Amino acid sequence: MIFLAIKRLFDLLVSASVLALFSPLLVLIALAIKLDDGGPILFVQDRVGKNRRFFRCYKFRTMVLGAETIGSGFTVTANDARITRVGRLLRLWTLDEIPQLINVFKGEMSIVGPRPWVPAQAAICSPADSRRFNFKPGMAGWAWIHGRNRLPWDERVRLDLWYVDHWSLGLDFYILARAFVLLFMRDGVYGAERSDGSPGTQTDKSL
Repeated sequence: MIFLAIKRLFDLLVSASVLALFSPLLVLIALAIKLDDGGPILFVQDRVGKNRRFFRCYKFRTMVLGAETIGSGFTVTANDARITRVGRLLRLWTLDEIPQLINVFKGEMSIVGPRPWVPAQAAICSPADSRRFNFKPGMAGWAWIHGRNRLPWDERVRLDLWYVDHWSLGLDFYILARAFVLLFMRDGVYGAERSDGSPGTQTDKSL
């Protein structure tokens, strides 16, 4: 229990510090989104957290209004026409995920953990794989640093379960260090290309 308390304290300190330190940048991003098309700044979506509890997950909006009802729905590709000009830049540098620090501060997410699933994904999770919900979802995780959206779905689930079974504070710090490096490499932002050369889908980031 003490190690989980340390993990929670780390989440609080990091989320509060980053939100405060980068508040000018967040204001600029919010202004850019608003000036781009006049729509909402945030995209708010139901996600499934620890013990399968639902929570409202926050992201900077990167797609046109009503994107989930247009074209490919919740499937997002690298050349998706629904992505806004500002949104394309935010996705490239994963800046759209910064508002999830609010979820971390509230205790709904952690800095490190399995990526949060949408309800439809959780609904088809097998009982054997459900232990991934024993931990809070995270902004970066074991699967995240092993390929992000390029990984097949089954492989992401397998890596999530490995993390749950082998969790330690040392592992969290290793994942965090690797994630920091990968942010600058911008690898795996979208799914791998299919054999016909078309881009793969981005199924876990969702709009």
